[in-house]
Amino acid sequence: MTMMAQAPTARPALAGRGEPEPAELRHRRVRLSTGSAAAAHAAGHVRVAIAEWRVPVDQGVAGILASDLIINAVTNGAGETLMLAIRCTATQFRVEIHDASVHGDSWETAASDANAERGLLLAAALAAESGHYRTPAGRAVFYALALAPRAATGIGQSPPGPARGDGEP
Repeated sequence: MTMMAQAPTARPALAGRGEPEPAELRHRRVRLSTGSAAAAHAAGHVRVAIAEWRVPVDQGVAGILASDLIINAVTNGAGETLMLAIRCTATQFRVEIHDASVHGDSWETAASDANAERGLLLAAALAAESGHYRTPAGRAVFYALALAPRAATGIGQSPPGPARGDGEP
């Protein structure tokens, strides 16, 4: 597993709170082999990015979906390596898996397209957006999760729980 260079990310503080605010764009690319541990490695990289960037999405769902995309690429893709691309904007967290699937003029043959679609059912069910597209080097499969509103994530909020009226939660 080889990690490619990544752009530095800024973490400006919220006014008066000292909490990091998600940067406008953060991204990371990691080259993975198609071996048996590829899905676990991808899920681990996704969870680390979420934690480091403090992205308000469910780490478990994001990791499972990353594993699903890797399994899809290993099963239906081509090549000995895959590229994991993780990107976070102000509104969405997106994960892509790139492989070298090119058959003739197009990788979208009837059989491979049907298998690719079946492999992405979990992403379609749990993600805000998912699918696949052709790239100059092959194809990419992806999912995107919408970021939770800051109030819903508890960032900058008081601990949850009913107040008893005496100042104790």
